[in-house]
Amino acid sequence: MEFKHLTVLLAQSIDYLVTDDAGTYVDCTLGGAGHSSLLLSKLGPGGRLIAFDQDPVAVKHAQTMFAQDNRVQIIKRNFVHLEETLKELEVLPVSGILFDLGVSSPQLDEAERGFSYMQDAPLDMRMDPSQTLTAQEIVNKWSAQELERIIREYGEEKWARRIVEFIVNRRAQSWLERTGELVEVIKNAIPAGARREGPHPAKRTFQALRIAVNDELGVLDRVLDQALNCLDAGGRVGVITFHSLEDRLVKQRMQSWLGRCTCPPDFPICRCGAKPKARLITRKPVLPSVQEVEHNPRSRSAKLRVAEKL
Repeated sequence: MEFKHLTVLLAQSIDYLVTDDAGTYVDCTLGGAGHSSLLLSKLGPGGRLIAFDQDPVAVKHAQTMFAQDNRVQIIKRNFVHLEETLKELEVLPVSGILFDLGVSSPQLDEAERGFSYMQDAPLDMRMDPSQTLTAQEIVNKWSAQELERIIREYGEEKWARRIVEFIVNRRAQSWLERTGELVEVIKNAIPAGARREGPHPAKRTFQALRIAVNDELGVLDRVLDQALNCLDAGGRVGVITFHSLEDRLVKQRMQSWLGRCTCPPDFPICRCGAKPKARLITRKPVLPSVQEVEHNPRSRSAKLRVAEKL
């Protein structure tokens, strides 16, 4: 399968990230290699790119694409192993690290991956097809309480309880195997008036299941401090998020790197010993232009945040 993906915030992210054309850079989310391609065009012969992806289709596509470029090394691995892998490769410290989170267009568009509520397919949603946990297992085996928690928290879905009631009733009759079956259950659960407003009724539940299947928030939480540890002084980390849960996590973690004193205001001298580790390059998140959103509607919710190690 050809791996075509419209890269979001392409020029902005690479312009912020690349500060040394002879540096070593890491693309933690290779995908369709849009960011990697532009990044390489900014590097000289002494530059180097390490690119991670856990999707074998993305890895195979990039291996063909960059076969003639000896500056590139592709790692088929989840980026949660970032620091450990870069130590093994003996490339630390690096000049820049980029994360473009979420699901890629090919994963959404390839029906059998089960990410899309617009196409009928097996309930799967694994970014790494070799892992065992699937959306089908979550929907059919997890408790009502746990299902409601993930749909409410990860999907920010106000109808979570009612959706779960309908899922539990339906799975008692027969195993939910396909995305189309789950979409019908969700549509039946959400009142008609609510279905007429806002996004597709299944959008939030499918987002929640995808996050749970791939432990996206847990992985992001574990990798952000690793990224800062891996940077050289003056090196930058950029993160593109696509929903409020990711963005909040990134914003709060970058704020924690600023080393602001946490002592009570009436303390005469600082006792907490807070020291800044980084500075914010983007005070507010960088958003896609009107033109980009028109060209690629999936970019609408994207936000880029960049920090520089001190």
